[in-house]
Amino acid sequence: MALRAVIADTQKMFAEGVQAILTELSMQSIKIVGIAFSMMELKKMMHFPVDVLIMDITIAEQESHKIISELKSENPSLRIIVLSNISDSKLVRQAFINGADGYVLKSTHALELLECIDKVMDGSTFIGEGLRLAPELVQKKRKKSETSEESMKYEERFFLKQKLTKREKQILSLIVQFKTTKNIAEELFISDQTVASHRKRIMKKFGVNNTGTLIKFTLEHQLV
Repeated sequence: MALRAVIADTQKMFAEGVQAILTELSMQSIKIVGIAFSMMELKKMMHFPVDVLIMDITIAEQESHKIISELKSENPSLRIIVLSNISDSKLVRQAFINGADGYVLKSTHALELLECIDKVMDGSTFIGEGLRLAPELVQKKRKKSETSEESMKYEERFFLKQKLTKREKQILSLIVQFKTTKNIAEELFISDQTVASHRKRIMKKFGVNNTGTLIKFTLEHQLV
């Protein structure tokens, strides 16, 4: 069955362009069941079965800071992808805190949006290119201080955590307790192979090649 998606954006031509591109590139595996150009239209569409919402948070105007959490509370299984021109790290972080599953910039290639949809529907969190180094994190003119350094460390930890699925976070917390694959499998009631597969994916995401380095990396970045 095709994935049911809704696009919410105040720019009609842009929204219709996204619809056309997704329909063509996904080979009909994604069905756009609605396009909302206002919050009123969006809320009406949320009464119908929807798998993924692709939205620009500016559609909510003054309520943009809370619309994601409201939609999630009404439909916990709904996947929400923010597609926006806004790259400010504080706003990006807040979107994820409120429950966003993915965040992609409008300036990116359409294939990245397709990748984002695949990732969030698989239970992962997706952060698009151009968002990891948000402007305020690389201001060369800002003086170095303990406050700014701590802020950068917090941002780094946040984005690293967003790379992991809930199950991967769960397994990582057990790995740093020096539990074996067999122990983890027994504790989580899953197979050894499943644990090993998750372990490999976690190491790949963090760019490490063995468990010892993974544990060191995790502890140094305070990820658990």
